[in-house]
Amino acid sequence: MKLSLSQLTQLWQRRLTDRVPVQYLVGVTPWRNFSLKVASGVLIPRPETELIIDFAVEAVQKSPVPNLGSGHWVDLGTGSGAIAIGLATVFPEAKIHAVDYSGDALTIAQENVTNLGLFSRIHFYQGYWWTPLERLKDQISGLVSNPPYIPTGRLSQLQPEVRDHEPSLALDGGEDGLEAIRYLVETTPNYLQSGGIWLIEMMAGQGEKVAQLLEDSCHYHQIKILPDLAGIERFALAYRR
Repeated sequence: MKLSLSQLTQLWQRRLTDRVPVQYLVGVTPWRNFSLKVASGVLIPRPETELIIDFAVEAVQKSPVPNLGSGHWVDLGTGSGAIAIGLATVFPEAKIHAVDYSGDALTIAQENVTNLGLFSRIHFYQGYWWTPLERLKDQISGLVSNPPYIPTGRLSQLQPEVRDHEPSLALDGGEDGLEAIRYLVETTPNYLQSGGIWLIEMMAGQGEKVAQLLEDSCHYHQIKILPDLAGIERFALAYRR
């Protein structure tokens, strides 16, 4: 996309005065080895989230369950489609299912998937978390998700670029930030096959609580809290018993 000097000046002015994220201004953002369309209806995929795909691959490699990488994989709260696309690229034989409550987000995700030639590989559903996937109970090889995890009371403290422009639906994790994560801990055992992978992103400082939730559920084992590239506890991994 080529822009004139006057157009670039206007965009930069919006960036300075309205604190609009650069990614929304230009309409695209890099993520792993591809470019994704983004707009105000979706969370901007962060570089630290890229590692979640590598951890999914590593979890499959370490699992004794055969053909785990070629089964059904799910991205709940897909947003721009980043995680679903990442899964499709590393698990070429898998069936990828991407769910989002927001119709605007799904429109953008579908456009990204089409642009990358993956439309036949990824199936989209609009609905609340697992609800559209009832038919896949006990069949899922892996859940990979970046759910909302910021405590409601901290939303007002976020940078203006995030607070004023990114969708609160993708940010607000309820009073303690764990509302969505708690739901995923409780409901995912109904969908994962034995040995299936549960892998999510979380906020720094939530690791101990998330690990305890998984432990208390009694449905998971080999629970691990994993760091991002900065060494910050960012991901939680577990296997279905």
